[in-house]
Amino acid sequence: MATSAPISKILDAGLGETVIFPSPGQVIRRRMRRHKGLIIGGIAVLLTFLVAVFAPVLAPHDPYAQDLSKRLIPPFWHEKGTWDHPLGTDNLGRDYLSRVVYGCRISLIIGFSIMLIAVTIGTTMGILAGYFGGTVDMVVSFLVTVRLALPAVLVALAVVVLIGGSMTVVIVALGFLIWARAAVVIRASTQQIRSQDYVAAAQAAGCSTIRILLTEILPNLADNLVVVATLEIGRAILLEAALSFLGMGVQPPTPSWGLMISEGKEFMLFFPYLITIPGTALFILVLGMNLLGDGIRDVTAPEGRT
Repeated sequence: MATSAPISKILDAGLGETVIFPSPGQVIRRRMRRHKGLIIGGIAVLLTFLVAVFAPVLAPHDPYAQDLSKRLIPPFWHEKGTWDHPLGTDNLGRDYLSRVVYGCRISLIIGFSIMLIAVTIGTTMGILAGYFGGTVDMVVSFLVTVRLALPAVLVALAVVVLIGGSMTVVIVALGFLIWARAAVVIRASTQQIRSQDYVAAAQAAGCSTIRILLTEILPNLADNLVVVATLEIGRAILLEAALSFLGMGVQPPTPSWGLMISEGKEFMLFFPYLITIPGTALFILVLGMNLLGDGIRDVTAPEGRT
């Protein structure tokens, strides 16, 4: 007797032919190769990550070193530009290329740190609300509603004014303010997963609630968590840049892109590169994060949304 093949792999067409279906991994890889947004976003994020990792090698000068005799040197494409400072210098004579390169590291550290705090809070609240429902769901929904009623930037500004601006304060304040989207997404996904047969089987086998949440539900939320995490990183970087631009975020002389834009706004009419260069870097990173997150959502969706 011939051994029957899995129906997900081979199907008898009835005419002496067999149809071989691709595995889920092959389907996802095929969608990734065809998704232009995912490719562009992945390249942008990867390049930014490499620049941040190799910042000491790529930066030609110390990003904190000041030389007033070389202040406001234009980039190399201007007539007065020099290749010793390819992107010019700022109003304190600091090399702009070095500050932009180290700004990648600052933005990624802040973005990932805020994302970890926000996703941890949102995931915990979302799983509890989606699995238990009832009173727990009502409490979590109330907290989400309260949080959405409070503008994140204004609350973060108030916290920074009361405590003082620093990288740690910005990370903690924003991390505790942008968890609502993760909570809503994870809650909805948990409500769908808890009705699955494998969850009912684990309950019938006498597994504890903690074990069910950690081994049956949480692993099946991985796709949603990755998408939410990438989107929250971009949002966190943008919010940090806004706070730094207002002087309430990362403090000088840290090379934050938002702070660089704030420092250059006084000279924007005569030296526009002081704003356009860090602004372009910020735009590319945030756009890349959003394209990457949206692309991951598309290629992992069962319906193969494009």
